[in-house]
Amino acid sequence: MSDIILARVSQTLATEQSLESLVRQLLEMLEMVTHMESTYLTRVDNSTRLQHVVYARNSSDMQIPEGHSLPWDESLCKRAVDEECYFSNDVPHRWGDCEAAQALGINTFFTTPVHLADGSLYGTLCASSRDQHNFSINSEHVLHLFASLIARYIEKESLVEQLREANAALIAHSYTDALTGLSNRRAVYEQLDALFNNARKNDSRVLVAFIDLDDFKEINDIHGHQAGDEFLIQVGQRLSSVMSHDDIVGRLGGDEFLVACEITTNLKKTAFVDLLRRQIQGVYQLGDHRIHYPGASIGSIDVCPQEMDAESAIQAADAAMYLDKKARQQVSVAS
Repeated sequence: MSDIILARVSQTLATEQSLESLVRQLLEMLEMVTHMESTYLTRVDNSTRLQHVVYARNSSDMQIPEGHSLPWDESLCKRAVDEECYFSNDVPHRWGDCEAAQALGINTFFTTPVHLADGSLYGTLCASSRDQHNFSINSEHVLHLFASLIARYIEKESLVEQLREANAALIAHSYTDALTGLSNRRAVYEQLDALFNNARKNDSRVLVAFIDLDDFKEINDIHGHQAGDEFLIQVGQRLSSVMSHDDIVGRLGGDEFLVACEITTNLKKTAFVDLLRRQIQGVYQLGDHRIHYPGASIGSIDVCPQEMDAESAIQAADAAMYLDKKARQQVSVAS
């Protein structure tokens, strides 16, 4: 039997699989070794003082339900760990006050704690039965071996998850403008490509607006760079507040922003630009400084994505912005 178990363990570990798949196979093998009705893995949550049955294998009448939770301090496992008595074939006599064991009719109980590399208790690996079974050193060895394998696999999955999260954070950081929290230039170009592809599928048009904040340098020079940074942040917030989750709002760098959306309603370019102008102009509280900002230069184009790609659309909107800036300067000189 030992040779068969070792062969199965080796085969199991040789294949890449999930923690659940590994544990379920080990529980099956544990049943073969111990001959007990139920084998199961539990997890102990120290913050709530609850013990949760994570995975269970039941081969007879006694049922240890997966997902079941009970107070850790009232559990059979807690008594066994505290007393360092990991086997009993007379549970009603040894731990007669354990209501969970009484309800299940457990007579024989074999368990071992599952400790992670830092010494913390993850949970327990258990085998139990209504029948009486004698102590088996082979069962004890297999129980300890399986608990160690599970602990190492849990740590491996945890490390993989941490690496995934770190990678996702790095990707998010590389696509985010550090000051405003908006999409940066790299993200805007990629998002606009995706928006254009979606618009082609929907046979719809796209509105793209290139925004340059006139006289931004004066805000920095007069009120300081901290006020200038706060101004950029608030502009980004104002633009985001009138765009939906599927729209694009990004900072291309410096005092340049870009917004874009797929036209799914009767929204017109002039109305779109007017909306953006109203959002940007007005009173800004920049720390101790309160300013009235007259507005920005905005170049907007209504694009058919079948006829123009995203990069060309940005260039066209940029060109339209310069025409708007020139017109605003002429008006300012005339007034």
